[in-house]
Formats: sequence, C-alpha cells, structure tokens
Amino acid sequence: MEESSSRPSTASSVFRESFLQKILERLCVTQSLKLRPEDTSPVTVVALHRYLADSGEAQQQDDSYSYDVTLTDGVWRAKCFLHSSLNHVVHKNYLRTGTDISITQCSFVYNERRLGHGYLCIEDLTCRTDTCTVRTYDKDISALPILVKHGMERTISLQSDVPLQVSRKHYLPLWNNDDPDGEMWASEPLSENTVLDVSKITFLCNLEGQFQNLQKPFPLLVKIIHKSRLRYYGKYGLNIDYPYMTYFEVADQSGTMSLVLWNDLCPEFYQRLHEGTVLYLQNYSLKRSYLNRSRPHMDHYRMNAFNSVEICLNPRKPASVITIISPKSVLPQWGLPEISYRFITRSELNQLSNNFVCDIIGLVTFVGRVERIRCKANKGLPEKYWTYRWIHAVDGTSDLPLIIEMFSSSQPEIFSHICPMTYLVCTQMRLCHVNGGLPYLTSSCETRMFITGYHKGQPYVSDPKVKSFIQWTKTLKDNVILQKTTLGGYYSYPRAPKIFIQSVESASGQVPLVAAADLKKEFETLQYREHKRVAIQGQIMAVQFIKRQTSDKSPCQTEEPQVPVVLTQLCEENQDASTDHSVSMDTTLSQINTRKRRSQVRNGKQSSEDVTVTKRSIRHENIVAEQEQNKTDNSSDKTENFQSQGSGVTSWESSDWLTQKLSVSEHLHRGILYEDSISQRFMFEEKNSLLQWSNLHPARFSPEHSRDPIPPVAYPGYYRITILGVNRQLAVDAAYVPVVHPNEPCAVGLLQDPHGNTMLSCLSSGFLCPLSTDASQSIHPQPEEILETAGELEGLHVVCVLDLCHLGGDQVEVLINKVYKVTEVSLQ
Repeated sequence: MEESSSRPSTASSVFRESFLQKILERLCVTQSLKLRPEDTSPVTVVALHRYLADSGEAQQQDDSYSYDVTLTDGVWRAKCFLHSSLNHVVHKNYLRTGTDISITQCSFVYNERRLGHGYLCIEDLTCRTDTCTVRTYDKDISALPILVKHGMERTISLQSDVPLQVSRKHYLPLWNNDDPDGEMWASEPLSENTVLDVSKITFLCNLEGQFQNLQKPFPLLVKIIHKSRLRYYGKYGLNIDYPYMTYFEVADQSGTMSLVLWNDLCPEFYQRLHEGTVLYLQNYSLKRSYLNRSRPHMDHYRMNAFNSVEICLNPRKPASVITIISPKSVLPQWGLPEISYRFITRSELNQLSNNFVCDIIGLVTFVGRVERIRCKANKGLPEKYWTYRWIHAVDGTSDLPLIIEMFSSSQPEIFSHICPMTYLVCTQMRLCHVNGGLPYLTSSCETRMFITGYHKGQPYVSDPKVKSFIQWTKTLKDNVILQKTTLGGYYSYPRAPKIFIQSVESASGQVPLVAAADLKKEFETLQYREHKRVAIQGQIMAVQFIKRQTSDKSPCQTEEPQVPVVLTQLCEENQDASTDHSVSMDTTLSQINTRKRRSQVRNGKQSSEDVTVTKRSIRHENIVAEQEQNKTDNSSDKTENFQSQGSGVTSWESSDWLTQKLSVSEHLHRGILYEDSISQRFMFEEKNSLLQWSNLHPARFSPEHSRDPIPPVAYPGYYRITILGVNRQLAVDAAYVPVVHPNEPCAVGLLQDPHGNTMLSCLSSGFLCPLSTDASQSIHPQPEEILETAGELEGLHVVCVLDLCHLGGDQVEVLINKVYKVTEVSLQ
C-alpha cells in the first residue's frame, strides 16, 4: 500500500488504525477481490453523488442512475461505488450524508477498459442513521487524503468531481436533474473589457431572411432579456459528455430571438449569463425553431419577435465564440432595449384570466418543505423528479397572500434559502384559477426568482411597483410580521374539490382512484420527499384521537408499527395562564361549557375557539398495547363502541369492525403524525436549523449541516382514521389534522362552508367551524365531543383523498385531505 502525496504527517500507528486502509489492504491480497469484514467499525458518509447509469446496468437493476459514496474514518477519505442493489437505501434516504454506516461486504473492481483505474465497491451495509462519528473528529474533512490502491495514484484526480464509472463525465444533483451541481459549473466571472468592431455586426431581423443562404454569419451584438432553467437530456446510448441545453431570449434594436446554449458550453457559461448581460457572438449557427416548446411572455416589450429560427451556440462544429461585454463598455448608440417587466399586485390577481403570465414581488410569510413529484418520462428515457415548494407572500395590497407553487429554476442557492421575512421576486409566473378557492401562481420554465441578498443590480429595482412595495415594507414592524410566519410541514394546494369527479370512459379524474390493495405498492415505490395524492373507496371503521404526551422517549423506528403510536411533545412556550388554552384540547372544560357546546353541536351552531397553537415539530413513541386489545368485552354487540379516558371519549369504532378485521388480509399502520408534518414558527435565531429541516437532505456534509434540534412546541394531538377498502381485504390507517386557526398556512384558500363540527363534517371540510381569532366569543368542541358524533360513519360508503409523502427512512406520511360521501361523487 502506497501513501498518496497528500498523506498528513502523523504517526504511522494512526494509519494502522484506519478502518478504510485495512479494508483496502485485505482486498488487495484476496483472490476473489471480495471481503466480509470482521471489523464493522463505523465510517461516516460525507458525500453522495448521482449520475446516469450505463444502459446495461440500468436495465438489469430497473434503475436509471448509479451512485458514488464518499466515506471517511477520520484518517482517510475513500470514494466508493455503491452496488446498484443498494440504490434503494439512497432512494429512501436511509443512506445519507452526516450519518454512519458499517460495511458488511465489499469488493475491489478494476476497470477492464482503462489501465490503472479501480475502486472499492460496497455490496452490503448497515445504516446507523442516529450516529455521526465524523463530528467527533477534530479535523477538516476536506483536507483528509484520498485512499487509493498502490499503482493507481493517478486516479486521485478522478476522486474529486468525476464519476468512478469513467463512461460518465459529470455528476447530477442528488434529487433532481435541473440544477447545476459540482465544480465543473463555472463561477461568476468578470465581464471582459474588449475593444469590439461593431461596424460588421448584423441584426436579428436579417437572420430570418438569410437562414437558407447563410454561410459564415456576421457577429451579433445582443442583450439577454430572459433566461430559462437548465435542461438535462441525457439518455442511454447518447454519446454526448455533457447533454445539457438552455434557452435565452436575446434582443437588439430590431427585435427578439431565441438563443440556445448547447452541451459543454452550459457548464462554462450558464451561471455567467443573466438578464441584462450583453453578448458579442461569433461562429454561431441557425436552425429552425422548436415550435412546441414554452416561451416567455414578451408582449409588453412591443418588439418584433422572430420565432421561425433560433441562434445555436455549440462547443464545436462550429466552435462558437462568446464574449461577455462589461456593463461599463456598453454604449447607448448600440440601441439595445431595456429589460421590461409586468408586475402585478395581489389585489389585481382575481381580475386576471387563467394562465395569465406576470411578475410578482412580496414579503414571504410561509415557506413549505421541499418536495418532489415524479415526471412521467417517455419510454426508454430515465425517470426524473421535479422539486418544488409552496410559498405565501404578502404585498400590502390585500389581506390575502400570494399563493406560489415554486419549482426549481436551476437556482439552487436561492431555492434552498427562501425563508420568511425575505423579499421575493418571481418573474414569468403563470396564474391558475381554482374552483371554490383562491387563485395561485405556478412557476414556468422561464421563471427566475430572487430573494434578499440577490436584488442588487437587478433590472427590476427601478420598476414603479417594486418601489411602491419597498415603501410599504418600511411601514411594517418585524415583530408583528414574525408572529404570522411559519415554515415547513405538510401543505397541499389546491385542496380536493367539493365534488369528486371521475370520467366514466377512462376512469380518470382529478385524483387517481386506486384499489386499496394497490396502496402498499404506492407506499413502497415512493422515494424520498416524493408527494402523491390518491383516493380510495371504503368505509371508516375506527377513529382514535391521539393525545399529546410529554415523555422524551425515542421515536418509534418501525415502518409499520405493531402497536399504536402517540405524540411526544415538549412545550417551548412560557407556561403561563395565557397559553394554557393552547394545549387544552385533550382535557375537559367546565361542565357548564361542555353542556353548552354539546347542545350547539347538535344544532349545527358550534363556534370556534381561539386556538393560537403554531403547529410545529412532533415525535412519536410506542404505547403499551394496540388499540383493539383495549376494547371492552361487549364490543361484539351490534352497538357502536367508544373508549373513554378520564371524562372524555377518545376513540370510536364501527359495530362490526371487530369481526371485519379478522378477515382483513393486511392492515397498513400508517396513521402517524411525524415532526416533518407540522410547520414551525419562524425564528431568526433558528434560521439555519429551520432551513436545513425544510430542505432536502444535502448531498455533501459540512460542519454547518450539523443541525440543532428544532425547538418543540405544545400541540394537542391528531386523529387516526382506519379505512377499510371497499372489498374488505385491506385496511389502512391515515392521520387527520383539522385546521383550527385562520393563521395556519393550510387555512389560506380553504373553502369554509359552515358545518356542525361532526366527525364526518370535519373530515369533509378539513377544519373546525368557524375559524376565528376571537377566543372570547367562540370555542371549538373538544375531540371527545366530536367523536361522540362518529356514529354517522357507521356503514357509510366514502371516498377518501389521501396525501402521501415519503419523509425518509421508514417514515411515510399518510394524511387525509378530504372525505366524500357517495352523494358528493360525480361520473362524467
């Protein structure tokens, strides 16, 4: 074993204690090149890299991507290939950076097509997700030497930012394909102060007419007025090292035209080119435009748009020459247009038509966790995911916020740092109207976003509506706005519609209606932070209110717990009389008020309590026995079965549930509320921890990623609903958390038709009626009072809309979005 030149000057005895070094030494002398280590000392995952797999391996494993994992034992770093049979531990976020693993089987793989190249391959491992040995090392991880086999020292250069499978030249982001990722993406350069001969340039208007006869085009002098997100088009068998492309819209005094940056030029220039950048282009080519692609809305420029051809910049054949002009060198006589915007305010939103394209600015008050949805790829193409998050922002023109669905726009440094109290600008947003709800804005391929810290020098700063917004923010008090800010947690918009609609011919609908037996497959195929909405038919057989507990026991780690799970919660609020009411949903009020509320429930006049609880982090733990083991002996009678604790009813089950569950082939115990399901109040002192908590797990570990625990808060509890499939073969538990306060993010845009706070009406509406901030005039019913009305669920055929999200590891969030009666279903 030969040490690399970067080996630290430390006693040789320390190196003999290196687990990774011992593994490599033993592999080098084994005939089979395979090893099951007797020593399973933990090593820490410090980086995870993803790239497109070779086609043969992908087809064999039914997976499109391969993974390299960088490990350290505190002495060496080693980049290893993760055997494709272990890809699922990355998909589910079991294997993640900042945690330890134990290698239980490994091998050494030589590259048979390249001399002097080989690597460690991990074939089996054990994840230790609760430990991180690297945090105890008093060393800079990035300064540790890279471990290589003797004679393969040249491969150290491949250990940095290049895949171990040398057929691929670059890595992809860990969780999507849209973001630039890695060292190959050039950083921001200085503009070039170049003396240009602009006497020989041509104008965009001339390119359309010369398209057929153009041999060697004259240079172009143009300004970028729009920049689109990055597109990765890699696929099996495509012999292109950097299969990227991106669109820009450029303009000169004659009009606008699309410009396409291809392949190797994307890593070199994508992050250097912005709206307002002036370019001098040589050796470009022209081709017919791809007419089916999306385009930015530019009618407000009132300029000629030349859409029949587009400018192509290629790394070769011909090799395009791109010169970035310094802003100080741009001359007014060039006649390049100014960047123009179309900002709209929240007060104007309702009057605009569906699919209207606009720009917005607002003060962020809510930022949802980052989630992913699967993009349906064409057959033969690798699957991919889109990452997105929901945002609320206010602009002072309305009491209602802007509701924003923001997909990744190839700006990961901004997308991952959106937080409450920041000024957000989004361009080229598309308006979506919602029946019975508030309109929302969704991002497009051309959307660009900017937050506090990125506004300086942007062309929009001089826009009148931006200036008006800034003046309004100067009238605000931070402590007042902070009380209305939240971050992370479950959020799904728009909510399920009032009527469930399904097509008679195709069986398609607004939400896919799946067989209960297929639910298990839905759970198993979900990947980390993947969100999916499905609906199932069946009957609600049991309801249990899971009360807040105060113990500090560790969360249950089993995927399908065999015993019920309850909340564990610590209160961060001051324990004074003014906050006692926020945790009182699990206790009985005075006999007088209880009797009054029960009367109001019967008459459909129940009013709301000012529950000023901010729903934040929770943990779950095992309780002593399963719910069904606590049923009374007379549960076999055809009467509704209630369970009491103290003076209040805490559970209900159907009269025939005890008999029915004996014939159920499988019961999916997924009715757990996790800490990632509950939004947190934003606090500046906890900003970094909250951002890490709401973002996707990082692909690279660094000391600043060592997040402090999220401060827990008081939370009363949630309902666990047991749904029996319509064919009575499978049952599933789902959690239900009604909206109780108008300041909750999920209250925005919620259709708030009055109802009587029965169990069914709460499940159908999603909230306790009415949502009120005035605790002195109204009070919500207690869970035991709501459960007393659960008898109307007996034998009722319903359609339940479920929101599914994989939260990592064994945690699959299953939340009820809405419950429909059969009379609320329409076949069209």
